[in-house]
Amino acid sequence: MTKLFIITGANGHLGNTIIRLLSKQNVLIRGLILPSDSDKMLKALGVDVYKGDVRNPKSLEAIFDTSMISDEDLEVYVIHTAGIVSISQKKNPILEAVNVNGTMNICDFALAHHVHRFIYVSSVHAIPELPDPEIIKEATIFSPDLVHGAYAKTKATATQYVLSQIKFGLNAIVVHPSGIIGPYDFGKAHMTMMIEDYLNGFLTSRINGAYDFVDVRDVASGILQATISGHIGSCYILSGNRVDLKELFDELKLLSGKKLKINVLPMWFAKLTAPLAELFYKFRKLPPIYTPYSLYTLESNSHFSNEKARLELNYVPRSLNETLHDTITWLVSENRIKRHHVIHFVKSLKMNKKLK
Repeated sequence: MTKLFIITGANGHLGNTIIRLLSKQNVLIRGLILPSDSDKMLKALGVDVYKGDVRNPKSLEAIFDTSMISDEDLEVYVIHTAGIVSISQKKNPILEAVNVNGTMNICDFALAHHVHRFIYVSSVHAIPELPDPEIIKEATIFSPDLVHGAYAKTKATATQYVLSQIKFGLNAIVVHPSGIIGPYDFGKAHMTMMIEDYLNGFLTSRINGAYDFVDVRDVASGILQATISGHIGSCYILSGNRVDLKELFDELKLLSGKKLKINVLPMWFAKLTAPLAELFYKFRKLPPIYTPYSLYTLESNSHFSNEKARLELNYVPRSLNETLHDTITWLVSENRIKRHHVIHFVKSLKMNKKLK
């Protein structure tokens, strides 16, 4: 029996991490990336790269074409990670086009080709929020009217569509990651940029708040386990560790070994200046450090339960310390952190290598 995995958003943080795990298995891997994206990294991982756009159904035909694979027992698995993560408060037409219409297109192809499993990467933001500190568990109904923010509304709409296609024969499973962090982020994800800027000495202010952060490698492992033991029609929260931002920055400071100072902005001041900050970063063509929506998120209920994933997917997220350590290690290896800002950390890495 031959297994073929089709990964959308293959160059993305989660997509390429899933592929790194799959590359260690005896399976076929196809990765979908945008026409303008480089395929260098994926080809080095042994991936058959297809260029297309989830918004354009015609461009998706080739990656779903299995006529050249002779195995009659072929099993096709589709993992749909492609999407736009936005902390912007305002609705953006591209969010709807990619996160909703793009997901519908991938769903339709998966259904037409009778894939063995379809894994949709939703978000905890798609789940209706409960009053703090109630524990948030998996939902059964998703609606844009039940969630706050443009991004959350698109993920809720797309999630409901995926689940609605099960009655037509789509073997779908939904996963809801919390805030993804960790190594292998070759783009400019919000949390990676924040860590990078802080350790490079550019980020000198923060706000109070807390959220649940999960290692990208744990999400990737949970997704692959869902293709094996996940139940069709089920949703699984893949959360990690709920952490206060003070604790997060204290841990980064400890790992770096540097006396990196950071000021605490009053929440009222952050809320007052957030719209201006969002415009400033938009002008620089960079994702903003904070926005009205991200401030709302840091004050919202982020007590997510991953008990269902633990029981059914053998899901065990690693510690925040390990995630931050490995993230810094990777950022240093990619020359994205100036080494003189993490001298103590780099020396400890060299010492550990010698001991091994």
